[in-house]
Amino acid sequence: MYDTDCPHPTDAPAEDRPMRTSLRRGWRRRCPSCGSGPLLKGYLTVRSSCTVCGEDFTPQRADDGPAYLTILIVGHVMAPALLWTFTTYRPDPLVLATLFSVGCVALSLYLLPRLKGLVVAIQWARRMHGF
Repeated sequence: MYDTDCPHPTDAPAEDRPMRTSLRRGWRRRCPSCGSGPLLKGYLTVRSSCTVCGEDFTPQRADDGPAYLTILIVGHVMAPALLWTFTTYRPDPLVLATLFSVGCVALSLYLLPRLKGLVVAIQWARRMHGF
């Protein structure tokens, strides 16, 4: 049967990791553990470990989550703004397309690394390591 004297690996007490602090640090693209070291190497590559505290980031995988969130947010912000601008001011279509294309690209480039930091911070705080 089951040996009650033998500790099970999942029975080990896990220290709490504060979610809000981790999210703030992730948004700033900092290590969710210490808040000092950079989380990303380059634009979107997650470091293998923190350069300050040594926290291992190899188990965290953001994959396509940040891209989906970026598309969702940019679409929900820019589509109503586009509609409002078009119905209120009636600009030339080429001007409207140019402005909103540049706006969509700029907002996407701003949000993508920050949302990647958020996703990694959530995974770190919730101990979603894949093993």
